[in-house]
Amino acid sequence: MLFRRRASLAPPARDALARLLRSPTFELVPLKNALDQAAFLPAGATVSVTASPAKGIEATIALCEQLQVRGFRAVPHLSARMVRDRSHLADLIAWLEGAGVDRAFVVGGDAKEPGDYPDGLSLLRDMAEIGHPLSEIGIPCYPQGHAFIADGPLLEALRAKAAFASYMTTQLCFDPGAIATWIAQRRAEGLELPIHVGVPGVAEPHKLLAISARIGVADTHRFLTKNLRFVARLLRSGGFYRPDALLEGLAPHLADPAAGIVDLHMYTFNAVDTFETWRRSYLANLLRAVRA
Repeated sequence: MLFRRRASLAPPARDALARLLRSPTFELVPLKNALDQAAFLPAGATVSVTASPAKGIEATIALCEQLQVRGFRAVPHLSARMVRDRSHLADLIAWLEGAGVDRAFVVGGDAKEPGDYPDGLSLLRDMAEIGHPLSEIGIPCYPQGHAFIADGPLLEALRAKAAFASYMTTQLCFDPGAIATWIAQRRAEGLELPIHVGVPGVAEPHKLLAISARIGVADTHRFLTKNLRFVARLLRSGGFYRPDALLEGLAPHLADPAAGIVDLHMYTFNAVDTFETWRRSYLANLLRAVRA
């Protein structure tokens, strides 16, 4: 194990962690191995599918369609900067409806040259005007900030998007204290959206750092600076990263109704086979502790 587990959890924290870990949201990237890896998912699992400029948003929707056929509940990432215009948006919404997809996750996205939607808020507004069949819409939030957006405007955008959303998902973060503090601050300000906590899954250290720097909460320099001790321990390790310590640090907050944490969003890095081996073993240990 990469990092040592913490002391035994108190029963409420342990029970809350076990409950959410039984049926988390699994994230997949629309790569060639996505469907092969989906075979390792639990039946009927909720699967969040990312979008990237390299693959195009159509690859995201197509994978979601295939996952729905296989009995999963797919959640496409609708990347605002990858949607050309209102007509394109209407076509995507119609495609989702035809595929039986009834939820989505709206992000600003990474496309360098956006179409008519420079950010998630503009896309959400047009979605509301056009109308859509989606029963749930998620939006991202950033406990350790954003690489290119200052904290003030970032929070203003989050509050504006909350009117269109059903929940918010914390983006990649390895610090349970930072996540808990951010959540407490938003609750104190009156932001009541339920929270899905983003948790990195099992991964090789170098792969995890590369992904973290690319899709995490900061650019490479800021990520390495803010997580220096974590990075040093990660690089010294000869094994895999496992999220045991992060989850155990979060567990008391999972049990706190005031935090409003309703789901774990697991970044599988398309290594579902490895991730599921870890999840089932870790969950079994938690459940044995519950029975003891």
